[in-house]
Amino acid sequence: MERYEHILVVLPHPDDEGIIAGTLAAYIAQGARITYVCLTLGEMGRNMGTPPFANRVSLPSIRKQELIDACQNIGIQDLRMWGLHDKTVEFEDQERLDERLLATISELKPELIMTFYPGYSVHPDHDATGAAVIRTVARIAADTRPIVQCIALSKGCKEMIGPPDITHDVSRYMPQKQAAIRAHRSQFHHLVGDSFDKPDKLARFTKERLWTYKLS
Repeated sequence: MERYEHILVVLPHPDDEGIIAGTLAAYIAQGARITYVCLTLGEMGRNMGTPPFANRVSLPSIRKQELIDACQNIGIQDLRMWGLHDKTVEFEDQERLDERLLATISELKPELIMTFYPGYSVHPDHDATGAAVIRTVARIAADTRPIVQCIALSKGCKEMIGPPDITHDVSRYMPQKQAAIRAHRSQFHHLVGDSFDKPDKLARFTKERLWTYKLS
């Protein structure tokens, strides 16, 4: 893996970080500082636990604590919750959102930003978040802008954007990844079902794939 001093992660929902939890744990083990900007609290999520233990009123505070716990399990040092409304990131004032992202990048000066690949990430909030990051980084001079690596999830994405240029084997960091995903108790069954209890299914979580976004 490449070495970075500071990495900025920008994702919209608590539990999104689980997708790359092994990679983040590996970077932290190398000495990188991680700042995670989570745009919403996922308060519009349909999952209330299995069996249900949350409701529409309690879910935001539950998911907030789950996110805090997940970040502690990964080792993330700097968690920032922006409190945007879940499922409406695409309707946020773009200029205001981009300026906030630019101010954060200017403050932190990360060498790497990790986010979703706009248009190939299944959920409208995922796509809108990735699009905001790309718009913002494109405003930065080419010789000083950070690298952007993206998560792509949609069916057929490899045919559309090509194969991922980064694949991390995170087998060594599966304890951190499993602990981070399990921390999201209200969403856990929806996220992984029984995969963590079956070695043949667990293996698919040991590879984390990313695409480097090519800015013109």
